[in-house]
Amino acid sequence: MELVYLHTFREVARWGSFTRAAEELGYAQPTVTAQMQKLEQSYGVPLFERFGRKLRLTQAGEVLLPYANELNRLYGESKDVVSRQLSGPIRIATIDTLAAFYLPPYLQMFRQSFPDVDLILQTGSEATILQQIREGLVDVGFIYDRLCTDDDLVTRVVREEELVIVMPPDHRLASNLAITVHDLQGESLIVTEEGCTYRGMLLETLRDEGVVHRIACQFSNPEAIKQCVRCGLGAALLPRMAVEKEIKEGSLRAVPFQTGKPPFFIQAVYHKKKWLSQAMEQWIQSVTSEGGGVV
Repeated sequence: MELVYLHTFREVARWGSFTRAAEELGYAQPTVTAQMQKLEQSYGVPLFERFGRKLRLTQAGEVLLPYANELNRLYGESKDVVSRQLSGPIRIATIDTLAAFYLPPYLQMFRQSFPDVDLILQTGSEATILQQIREGLVDVGFIYDRLCTDDDLVTRVVREEELVIVMPPDHRLASNLAITVHDLQGESLIVTEEGCTYRGMLLETLRDEGVVHRIACQFSNPEAIKQCVRCGLGAALLPRMAVEKEIKEGSLRAVPFQTGKPPFFIQAVYHKKKWLSQAMEQWIQSVTSEGGGVV
């Protein structure tokens, strides 16, 4: 409240009149008088003295005036910065696959648009990311999963992303137009880490259908998975975006995996009580503009 009083103080000092200051501020004259009385009580000294019909600053008022000017300037600057949120950190959580194959160009775009905002990127499983959002530990998460329907979270769908079985070009299934879970009978599989949603879906489907298989190895890094596939250690289930380069080069074959289960989507997720700065809102909009809306 004293910041308001200091603003009034500046106007009274400028015009040398409670009445003129009230007119400029849109206050009643008694309001200005009351504010100045409270300000003087706060500082414990008189700030104005009257000479005839004119007010002028006391020595104490002269000392206070430059501080009032600076505080008013800082307040205006803080309103501008906070309203646009062009500085400070934004904490983003995502999975390794999106961090490597989807988000980089958008992160670069954000850095160019908002150079004073620090982007803090961390990776983890979808379950961990959603829990961090609920606890307010991160500002926004990007996940690859079935549609998030948590009532406490806002979900912005980017797009549906196809899951494919990745294999060497000479693999026995490489000529298939699509692959079902039964085609993986007896197959060696390279899987992502525990907690990965599409790994969970794959293993659950294999178990439910009684398909015998072998887990050759598991990695959190999709590049390590692709390298092992190239070496013939097994086939892997990955989002298509993770192997677009290899598909074009012809070094790997990617065949759509048909499960009959709900599809997977790239999604931006944040808490419904989360205040989005202008910078964050603008960036999330740019990342999700190719997809759908809010669910």
